[in-house]
Amino acid sequence: MPKNLLEQLRNYTVVVADTGDIEAIGKFRPQDSTTNPSLIAAAAQMPQYQPIVDGVLLGARKELGSNATDAAVANLAFQRLAIEFGKQILAIVPGRVSTEVDARLSFDTKATIEQARSIIGQYDAAGIGRDRILIKIASTWEGIRAAEVLEREGIHCNLTLLFGLHQAIAAADAGVTLISPFVGRILDWYKKDTGKSYEGAQDPGVLSVTRIYNYFKKFGYKTVVMGASFRNIGEIKELAGCDLLTISPQLLAELESTEGELPRKLDPEAAQSLHIERIVMDKEVFEFLHDGDRMATDKLKEGIEGFSAALVKLEALLAKRLAELEMVPAGH
Repeated sequence: MPKNLLEQLRNYTVVVADTGDIEAIGKFRPQDSTTNPSLIAAAAQMPQYQPIVDGVLLGARKELGSNATDAAVANLAFQRLAIEFGKQILAIVPGRVSTEVDARLSFDTKATIEQARSIIGQYDAAGIGRDRILIKIASTWEGIRAAEVLEREGIHCNLTLLFGLHQAIAAADAGVTLISPFVGRILDWYKKDTGKSYEGAQDPGVLSVTRIYNYFKKFGYKTVVMGASFRNIGEIKELAGCDLLTISPQLLAELESTEGELPRKLDPEAAQSLHIERIVMDKEVFEFLHDGDRMATDKLKEGIEGFSAALVKLEALLAKRLAELEMVPAGH
């Protein structure tokens, strides 16, 4: 009997769940899981996770005291909430969870380092080893510099919002554990910019991740590639063999219900025979290449703004919920 596509994909690639929905993670049994501010905000509004949200809010209030504003408590609670969901997820997955630094710190190396250390400290206090946590940081030059410091401290990083080869090379040169190039968001940009539709191996997002993967394997980088942000299973099929792929529950279900052959497309040995020129990366080269790449410039900016907006919305929701909780008389 032929295997479904999800089973076959697992032969070549580590499958990761791209969600904050703990029930969905339990269903698909991924190796790892990733979250981001938008996913945490969505999960926090699901009724089944209300007890987690309420517990985190009341804990943050207790920590900051009765004089703290609801906004201050909500800000602390959102940081705690991502970690609480991370802890719940780690009880299900055998591998790692990615927890994101506040996107509003994306251009502040020092503040990114400080928040990453705080996140790791909270996981440490919960008895969760650093080998099970990836700190997600946006792939700005400042974020990559923060990741370089953190990796030297044994704090593993996942460089996200990654759209160009220049970002990937800078991250790998910094010794980061993992990068997350965004496939679907690259496709979105090109469709809007050109008015064309793209399929299969011609998908610009697929081409970008293939190029990054081959570059890393050609030059022996230890940094692994995790394709992210998929719009359809066609993109996933073209990247079979990538080190890891992080996939939404909806697309995981589609892969699981689809039968047929899934040949390996990315292969480290095949990359060795390719002619690829090495790029020596520094800040000047990074900025020159970034400024010359309209897609990467647009999508990095848009991604940081989108995640920041999701955090503002989540903090407002948490402040509202806190006010509701504090109106309930004790004992009820």
